Amino acid sequence: VATPQPVVIEMLKMAKVTKDDVVYDLGCGDGRIVIMAAKLFGARGVGVDIDPIRIRESNENARKAGVTERVKFFQGDLFKTNLSEASVVTLYLFHELNMALRPKLFNELKPGTRIVSHDFDMGDWKPDNKGEVLNVKYHYPDRAGYVRDAPFYYWVIPANVAGLWRWSVPASTGERQYTLRLDQKFQEIS
Repeated sequence: VATPQPVVIEMLKMAKVTKDDVVYDLGCGDGRIVIMAAKLFGARGVGVDIDPIRIRESNENARKAGVTERVKFFQGDLFKTNLSEASVVTLYLFHELNMALRPKLFNELKPGTRIVSHDFDMGDWKPDNKGEVLNVKYHYPDRAGYVRDAPFYYWVIPANVAGLWRWSVPASTGERQYTLRLDQKFQEIS
């Protein structure tokens, strides 16, 4: 099931996509998210899908949209795809896939990389923001023209600051030593 165009646009707006971004869409389907990122925001994009028919469709849609110089699509396993170039990652995957993908996102993406997921969250990793497009028409194979609200979730990959931090400050009686222990769970620090 493809992400409806109004949801694509709102997801890309929430991620604040610009011409300087590289947008990766994991499970890209017909390529609409990557194509829209290139066409509306001038971004470069990469779409990955396991289905070769979807990749052919994505390439044809990019040609029709006139953005072939800014996007590329390839058939592959999203769990084996190198994501380190991405500044934005978009997803429309089931919750279980998002959860299985989460460690890869943390290991490969740079701090500050934005992630937007249509419909499905990331479990106990609380989103930094949420959005919803109301009364969206979906084209399910068994329910043509089905209308429902479309939530989406936004996260930013945090820098890893957990651990012991030590520093010293000059004082009139010599140096004062300080130690700070930071615990981190996703973007929350204590």
